[in-house]
Amino acid sequence: YGATAGQVSKLKIKATSNQAVLAIIPKELDDFFLYYKLISLKSKILFLAQGSGQPNLSKSLVDDTLIQFPTFPVQQKIARILSTCDAVLEKTEAAIAKYQAIKQGMMQDLFTRGIDLSTGKLRPKYEEASELYKESELGWIPREWEVKLLGEVGEFKNGLNKDKDSFGYGIPFVNIIDAYPEKLELSKLGLINANKSEREIYKLIEGDIIFVRSSVKPEGVGYNTIFPASSGTIVYCGFMIRYRLENQIDYLPEFYNQYFRSFPFRKSLINVSTVSANTNINQENMKKLLLIKPCAKEQSVIIKRINSIKNKIYMEQSALSKFRQIKSGLMQDLLSGKLEVVV
Repeated sequence: YGATAGQVSKLKIKATSNQAVLAIIPKELDDFFLYYKLISLKSKILFLAQGSGQPNLSKSLVDDTLIQFPTFPVQQKIARILSTCDAVLEKTEAAIAKYQAIKQGMMQDLFTRGIDLSTGKLRPKYEEASELYKESELGWIPREWEVKLLGEVGEFKNGLNKDKDSFGYGIPFVNIIDAYPEKLELSKLGLINANKSEREIYKLIEGDIIFVRSSVKPEGVGYNTIFPASSGTIVYCGFMIRYRLENQIDYLPEFYNQYFRSFPFRKSLINVSTVSANTNINQENMKKLLLIKPCAKEQSVIIKRINSIKNKIYMEQSALSKFRQIKSGLMQDLLSGKLEVVV
């Protein structure tokens, strides 16, 4: 029903189903072949199911759906080919999940222990070398670090508010949905009509960090992205806050963009947000939040460590996208008979 109508799954255990599920028991067809065939027919079956408030697949509709199928040995070979594709996809997805977990653990260590520049390694844990640490408002941190208020080292500015007729033309602008990637993707921005004064006041420059100011869900508030270099003027909407570090030599924007996405910082940010119809964060509360300050060289080394694992994730995600395209093309060719399969 609804968003789940037409979803196809292959049962791997003994089970029963309720009235919201249609079960098909293969008799003369290879079960994996039938599984992939039904996936390829989903859009066609859903089209036939339209006619009420939401798609509703009846047993008679499925019973009356005609499918073409080759000989049983060919079915088995097609199923093996597509199953191999699925195995590669699952392996790649597992690799992405592993690297993402590694990244989370790495960020936790890097933002609490940092890198000993003399050895190029993580500092020992506090329990192993307490003399390397000092107590601070953020807990135990390396002795070389400082703790600062966001308001001490940067400037906040709310975004541009415009009426609905001002959208869809003009110059690029950053909206809430654009803040969720770690780095702003300029090619996907919408357009807004802004006059000369608005362009000057709300323009973004390289290194600006933009926070989501208002979100329907509490966990969505305060997400941030960093603005890269751009040849044109780009502004940001009123549901966002721009944070501009005043000294970008001692406070590297890329380092703090990652730090602001770490779990401890996000937890502190959500704790000072306010909830009404939406969850909101304001400049005054954000100014009082704390950040760590390693030296610029250590910040740079930490960023390189994080980028190394990010690159691995990116490579696996690119491979996953390629494998999905390959599988999609194979399904279309093999299940339609366009590509002849020799057993």
